[in-house]
Amino acid sequence: MSGELILETRALTKEFKGFVAVDNVDLKVRRGTIHALIGPNGAGKTTCFNLLTKFLIPTSGRILFEGADITPEHPAAIARRGVIRSFQISAVFPHLSVLENVRVALQRKLGTSFHFWRPERSLHKLDARAIDLLRAVDLEAYARIPAVGLSYGRKRALEIATTLAMEPKLMLLDEPTQGMGLEDVDRIRQLIKKVAASRTVLMVEHNMSVVASIADTITVLQRGATLAEGPYEEVSKNPAVVEAYMGSADVEQEGAHG
Repeated sequence: MSGELILETRALTKEFKGFVAVDNVDLKVRRGTIHALIGPNGAGKTTCFNLLTKFLIPTSGRILFEGADITPEHPAAIARRGVIRSFQISAVFPHLSVLENVRVALQRKLGTSFHFWRPERSLHKLDARAIDLLRAVDLEAYARIPAVGLSYGRKRALEIATTLAMEPKLMLLDEPTQGMGLEDVDRIRQLIKKVAASRTVLMVEHNMSVVASIADTITVLQRGATLAEGPYEEVSKNPAVVEAYMGSADVEQEGAHG
């Protein structure tokens, strides 16, 4: 595990008219690891993601990426630094082909993202790279079909491919296995582990079997504050985490299923 921090928050706080959604969170994400944010509903996980990508402005605190203070920066500038996010709801262009979805993400590097008058053949130079990305997420066989024809799990895999097209240094995945059956969950679990081999992943995830099997470090949030942090084996035995996250159930048992 790398010792170098790629992302750090210092006393990150967000208030909404007196309600503290994120409360003095000190997050430390190490380069080359999979870091999971977990916690019960309303714990502040997605709000924390929105702060990191500046979809929300922090009330106070600082965000550092690769040692630089990015707290004042706009979402586009943060994306250009290599902090790329996926969302809870699948976001693909349904009537474009799977290949074309990835090609749209690759257009940014050509500087023609908004040049809609350019002929389509000008984009064919991106096809080889798009196919490489589809191969990485096991979607090469689906390259020519409309994205609307993919299963839900494969749509999420396509999202990961488009995220990879943006050449992220840090991938933020928001509930990547939400709403999936067991087969799709296992596919996405393996895919996240595969793509994390050469980059850093910060993920919000409810599925404890996924978290237990792939996360290097887990941060547990409760009511917007950090309740515990560490490897799964340590966090799952923390009595405060068991009570907050699982009620009377055993977090370790939950992680062993699936």
